[in-house]
Amino acid sequence: MEGKKQKRYFRLDKADRVAIERGLDKREGGRAIARSIGRSNSTVSDEVRRNRTVTRGPGKGGRADAVPDGACPRLLAWPWVCNGCGRRRYHCSRPWRCEYSAARAQTLADALLSEARRGVNAREGDFEAMMAAVRADMARGLSPAQIAEARKGQFEVSASTLYRWIGSGCAGMSNMDLRRKVGYKPRKGGSGARPTPHGPERSYAAFLSLPADRRDSACEMDCVIGLARDRQCLLTLYHRPSRLQLALLLPEKTPSAVAAALGSLERAVGKREFARLFGTVLTDNGPEFSDFASIERSALPGKAARCEAHCCDVRQSQQKAGCERNHVELRKLLPKGRGISFDALDGRDCAELMSQLNSEPRPSLMGLSPIAMPRAAMPHEAEALTDALGMREVPYGRLDLTPRALSAARAERGLPPLL
Repeated sequence: MEGKKQKRYFRLDKADRVAIERGLDKREGGRAIARSIGRSNSTVSDEVRRNRTVTRGPGKGGRADAVPDGACPRLLAWPWVCNGCGRRRYHCSRPWRCEYSAARAQTLADALLSEARRGVNAREGDFEAMMAAVRADMARGLSPAQIAEARKGQFEVSASTLYRWIGSGCAGMSNMDLRRKVGYKPRKGGSGARPTPHGPERSYAAFLSLPADRRDSACEMDCVIGLARDRQCLLTLYHRPSRLQLALLLPEKTPSAVAAALGSLERAVGKREFARLFGTVLTDNGPEFSDFASIERSALPGKAARCEAHCCDVRQSQQKAGCERNHVELRKLLPKGRGISFDALDGRDCAELMSQLNSEPRPSLMGLSPIAMPRAAMPHEAEALTDALGMREVPYGRLDLTPRALSAARAERGLPPLL
């Protein structure tokens, strides 16, 4: 026995409306027209009455929502229009006429559908509470995608919907509140390409020749600087599988400082843990990374090398795009142009910085945070790393991706704010 066919609902299309207009012109009844297009009689009647237009009288060219008393009986009941009337063209003296045109009806229906999709499908009080939460999260530096993922238990709103509401000015917000919507200054023209210190065995082509699992588990390394006069800078290490971003404070931007920082990290987490997390390193052509031998040499006895380092092509920072993208998040807490000196930073500031950055829920991790990923995949290594660097997972309600987070942590230690 065949299963019952599922009844489908779909709107009238232009072909249906052309058939209705043709039937009206031939003076066919509503039931006959409905049978010809496979619809109900009420559907055809409602369509004609809703999308008829005025061809003579007040409001000419617009939709005939109502007709005045004393109008032709044809306009007060089926067929609701002058189509099919023998006096339609030349012999009718009545001051009010209405007609049904398939093309005009399609235009009116499309406009009505577009208008119905505007606005917000929520009660005013609920919407205000929702946008208050969104605005508070935006003020803490969180993106619409992170807000939608983290608050999906409170309200079912997609990230694209939040972007649209913000762009349309809901709750006093605008695209200026979205960091990525604001344009960047054009890059200054640079000089010609410089020769690189590495050989072909450490090139990006050599990195691409590695097995896929090693490339996917690689660590991307870079430096972030503060003011031009600062001596200190940050060495950033981005773990590709977990999106974890480390920030180690360097006393100066030199090869020896980079080697010393990697050595301290290796001693803190242990040989095996360092090799599993940072066994393959991809960096750029900065002068602080010119001594590849010191980067690869182990600081622990009995181990010849702690990692294998490779270098991106000249001016091809997109080859380590994960690290560059995470610098955008880092700059939320240490923004440029705000007078923040990296010389004022200490190790506990870096621990707070890493705790906030790595506690963000990431859509690419199905809503998990980068600090939660290695805890699930490699708990021993994750525990050693977080203990060594003083990182902790910050609850969503306490996330603050603005300079206020570091300033508040410094105030608890009796230090002045960074700004």
